Amino acid sequence: MKINIASPTTGLQKLIEIDDEVKLQNLYEKRMSQEVDGSTLGEEYNGYIFRISGGNDKQGFPMRQGILTNTRVRLLMKKGHKCYRQRRAGERKRKSVRGCIVGQDIAVLNLVVAKMGENPIPGLTDGSVPRRLGPKRANNIRKLFNLTKEDDVRDYVIAREYTNKKGVQRRKSPKIQRLVTPLTLQRKRARKAEKMNSVLRNKEDAAAYKKLVAQRLAEQKEARRSLISKRRSTRKSQKVAVEGTA
Repeated sequence: MKINIASPTTGLQKLIEIDDEVKLQNLYEKRMSQEVDGSTLGEEYNGYIFRISGGNDKQGFPMRQGILTNTRVRLLMKKGHKCYRQRRAGERKRKSVRGCIVGQDIAVLNLVVAKMGENPIPGLTDGSVPRRLGPKRANNIRKLFNLTKEDDVRDYVIAREYTNKKGVQRRKSPKIQRLVTPLTLQRKRARKAEKMNSVLRNKEDAAAYKKLVAQRLAEQKEARRSLISKRRSTRKSQKVAVEGTA
């Protein structure tokens, strides 16, 4: 079985091959995200603790977290599922994945260094690879360089120099996310003012509507009152006319 060990602190990886079945017995029946003592893989890993992050079986099918079996299963997958990439909108497809329990059919097992040991491992912890990409979010850049709120984050963003196809030297840097500038504060104030104006406008419209409704009700009452008075006067005149003829 091939063991791929990665060290997040140094950015290095190392691929080793273990054929000793006694050592591999310590890995069998382990699940993904469980920790393994490094001394079980060899004396050079004493003090190290590795975390199982995944692997592939001999046919290349990847291990998937949450599938509690040491065999291969076929799952109906859709957009957002691991081990699947949607080709069409709304597409679902049944795909084969490997369970998250380590077994004898695993060809490559991925381990991550969770705790460093005393002795450095050649090719894994004795060097370091610089990060090509730095953080994009403003708070993460402040955290990386230990900046304060007064420091300008744009002066500390990690950029790289490269030569394009025309042979011109270019500088490429990521767009800083969640960067608070005077323009964003101005837009925020404008949104807040628009919201307050909308609330005041709605109150004024509601007051005008209530006033109009009250006016219309008063007009209806006045019209009904005048109609009733007209009817009474008509009946009274008719009654007087009848008494006069009699």
